[in-house]
Amino acid sequence: MRYGFTEDQERFRAEVRRTLRSPEVRTAAAAATGADGVEPDQRPLYRLLGELGLLAVHWPAEYGGAGRPLTDAAIVAEELVRAGVPDTLHVNTIQIVGQFLLMAGSDEQKRRYLPALARGESFASVLYTEPDAASDLGALRAVAEPDGDGYRITGTKVFSLKTRFVDLGLCAARTTPGAGKYQGISLFLVDMSAPGVAVSVIPGIGDEHFHRIDLDAVAVPGDALLGPRDEGWPLLNQALAIERTGLDYYLKAEHWLEAALEALADGGADDPHDADLERIGRWYGALTADHVLAWEVLTGLAADRVDQVAAAVAKYHSSELAQSVAAWAAGVPTPEQRADRTRAAQTLDSAFREAPGLTLSAGTSEVMLQITAAAFDSIGPQEH
Repeated sequence: MRYGFTEDQERFRAEVRRTLRSPEVRTAAAAATGADGVEPDQRPLYRLLGELGLLAVHWPAEYGGAGRPLTDAAIVAEELVRAGVPDTLHVNTIQIVGQFLLMAGSDEQKRRYLPALARGESFASVLYTEPDAASDLGALRAVAEPDGDGYRITGTKVFSLKTRFVDLGLCAARTTPGAGKYQGISLFLVDMSAPGVAVSVIPGIGDEHFHRIDLDAVAVPGDALLGPRDEGWPLLNQALAIERTGLDYYLKAEHWLEAALEALADGGADDPHDADLERIGRWYGALTADHVLAWEVLTGLAADRVDQVAAAVAKYHSSELAQSVAAWAAGVPTPEQRADRTRAAQTLDSAFREAPGLTLSAGTSEVMLQITAAAFDSIGPQEH
């Protein structure tokens, strides 16, 4: 259990913070921040971050990283959000797809893809969810049929973020249909510019757009297979645990709570916190618990331990908390602040529109509770 940061970690955090507070980064982050349903191209910002060596600090140097511990990568992730850097491209490209490649990719796949991801020259997204599969990846219907030395993938994926800006998709598809609900699934690295890939925007209320990806007999070479054929389900479980640290949701909740306090302070009341003092204190207490849960998962991953139950608890707690903070904070800005479109008012308006999806992405809250309950049932009542 982590109760504090080491001196080296604090020094590293200070270095990262100074770099991210530079005028160049601030200007690029402001230009990359969406509002009112407009989603700007964030790739110029990420190319700058790649040049600064901040995207994949924990990757080996041969793959474009700095060889630092995974926990230092989490420190960078925290400081990116606190510096106003939109984090979805980082989460998808580095924390999910890139980390999965490090875990399960071949040496050749790592050499081919990781350096460009670390430099901010290439980006990746996750292609798991399907229209009729919801949170049950065992119900996916996309099929990868053998075609010479490779495959052709046909199917539809939905609710993928930033997809029209990415080059690579981590796609789950069935290579042996009929083998069983959780058997016969494989993972592929799909070139998003390949013939047969069609990306369209799904109408929504958030500033970040969800996408639909139609795959029409998309040809992928045999070396695009990630891990063993038909063994995708165990890899997916590991990948989802990596995705469920809860850190990104914790950072959203922290950011939104700070914006609410900013709105309260600028609202003109003599003592703006009085009416909400107890609630704000409880939010901060819950955030502290969130941080501990996230770092418990992260320190486990740094030691090559993938704890699916700890990840489920962290994801459940952090996403539910962020959603609750956003719902409360939406009522904080005054009518004048909304009319003047202050920074805090815009942040909280965006949060209110984004928050409903947090308890669905990376696994619904109900699924997280099922994973946790099943673990306790397997222990037995005498050991609870």
